[in-house]
Amino acid sequence: MLERRAAHDDLIDHLVRTTPLHRGEAARVVLDVLAYFDESAEEFIRRRHRELQAKGLLNAEIFDRITAELPGRPVTAPEYSLRQLRRIVYG
Repeated sequence: MLERRAAHDDLIDHLVRTTPLHRGEAARVVLDVLAYFDESAEEFIRRRHRELQAKGLLNAEIFDRITAELPGRPVTAPEYSLRQLRRIVYG
């Protein structure tokens, strides 16, 4: 984590200069954005399933929504069948 922070000092400095963020806040924003882009399709599917399940949605609705959301990810995921989605979530 420290290596990643040091590698992006120029971006953190830029955020501090151009926004009202303090250095620690800017560093956290950079790390959060990097984590967002590092999330694999499988991790995204599992995370979204948990989030939508916690909101009370049923699996049919959840998998329809995940299927619709996948093409909008920063790195487009492959097209998954319903069976593949279920295997990712439940193993």
